[in-house]
Amino acid sequence: MIKINWNEFKAFKKESDNVHKRDNFGLLIEFLRAFYGVTDVHDLYNSLKNDDLSQMMLEKRNITSVVILEKYLKKSSLNENDYDC
Repeated sequence: MIKINWNEFKAFKKESDNVHKRDNFGLLIEFLRAFYGVTDVHDLYNSLKNDDLSQMMLEKRNITSVVILEKYLKKSSLNENDYDC
């Protein structure tokens, strides 16, 4: 399980394109994939669930399980093919 480094996330966010138009949750998912190499959706969900701030992001989107996170990834502009579902 990963402990999210929020200072590194802020640096990642500053370097991202069109950050003002992008959702922080989507950026966080991209950050976890890029910075920590998270490709398994179960690892992704557990890492998000284990952090207070990202847990609030999950709750805001009614993501309460790995299955719902998979559906979110498929619906969003994030490429679900980047994750092992």
